[in-house]
Amino acid sequence: MLDDFRAAGRREDILRAAVRRRLLDPEDALLACFLDLDAVAATVGALHDAFASVAAPVLHTFAAKANSLVPVLAELRRLGMGCEAASPGELAQALAAGFAPERIVLDSPAKTRAELAHALDLGIAVNADNFQELDRIDALLAARATPSASRIGVRVNPQVGGGSIAAMSTATATSKFGVALRDEGNEARLLRAYLDRPWLTWLHTHVGSQGVPLERIAQGVAAAVAFADRVNAEAGHRRITGIDIGGGLPVNFADDAVTPTFDDYAAALRAHAPRLFDGGYALVTEFGRSVVAKSGFVAAHVEYTKSAGGRPIAVCHAGAQVATRTVFVPGTWPLRVTAHDPRGVAKGGEKVVQDVAGPCCFAGDLVAEGRPLPRLDPGDIVALLDTGAYAFSTPFHYNSLPEPAVHGVRGDAAGGLRFETLRPATTVEEILARAGHRPGMADGV
Repeated sequence: MLDDFRAAGRREDILRAAVRRRLLDPEDALLACFLDLDAVAATVGALHDAFASVAAPVLHTFAAKANSLVPVLAELRRLGMGCEAASPGELAQALAAGFAPERIVLDSPAKTRAELAHALDLGIAVNADNFQELDRIDALLAARATPSASRIGVRVNPQVGGGSIAAMSTATATSKFGVALRDEGNEARLLRAYLDRPWLTWLHTHVGSQGVPLERIAQGVAAAVAFADRVNAEAGHRRITGIDIGGGLPVNFADDAVTPTFDDYAAALRAHAPRLFDGGYALVTEFGRSVVAKSGFVAAHVEYTKSAGGRPIAVCHAGAQVATRTVFVPGTWPLRVTAHDPRGVAKGGEKVVQDVAGPCCFAGDLVAEGRPLPRLDPGDIVALLDTGAYAFSTPFHYNSLPEPAVHGVRGDAAGGLRFETLRPATTVEEILARAGHRPGMADGV
């Protein structure tokens, strides 16, 4: 992971190089997105290092929802990660990226029979969300001519509470995810489910992500470990052989500092669930946002500037279509915005309180409201930082705006930068096809 100063310098180097190569251009490429693949590799290395002392096999899977671009998934595969998928689309993307089935985990609270059968056929790990799904897996396994190679577990909700963002807190008393472990009768029922099914050998939990303190996440994992220990004690042998602890490391969106770190996360686990490190259980993690968020940014040209009610407004080409959460819930998902001249050089001078508005046709399409920035002018460039996850990789198709190109960036042996297209910009023809248009259709039909 890059330190604060190097991260800022690297972004400007990328932005200036992109302008020179016309990957960002005031006529042909008004909006473009960049993912620093060297920074991603450093982050993955830090993740592996943080869990290096675990005395059992560890598989770090990447939560595909955080950035499901197939070339990004393939890059993470080459860096030694597995993949966590939560839909048929994400599973298809994981397979297309080359992940071996045994390095894929399928999670979702609404898996269909067809999805489960497909996963069991391929030998993909499955985390059942509830007792009804467990019954469904019973039937599918009974109908098979041969055993499945899938690792099968149940997701438990330890009900340890939420964090500052309710939508990101998955271990509340009434969370939709998993078997609520503290609800009356559930622990005994789940214990019996494990004792009755020799093929049920894994346990899964995920306490939450952004806004959830590390201590709470670790407490939830500790509750899952305690339940696994109870199952094994009742069985008289290691019925549960592995625990999937999910992900959930929060990301700092306030500045370039990487905090908390994977080392911080591992330390919290050591304090609350030391059994995870002694070799008693194989381990799977499912980090997503924390792996790629700080390695990506969006860059957009300012098209117009004006003033309303005495406040300057810069209208640019990045808005809700690439920063959906920020636009709709800005207090929860704020993004840093930096100002650059048309060459990509950081602007200086006195800061002016101004709005940075996007191109979508609704009043709330603001990526920054009342933000002190060097005064923006038409032709300038704004950068939306820390958007490598859940932003440009998950576009919002409002106003039928095109999906922008995404470029991966690496340093080369000569000290320069090498760009590769991870996703090309959407064409007008592709937008029409997505809208149901077929060549030869009569006008107006």
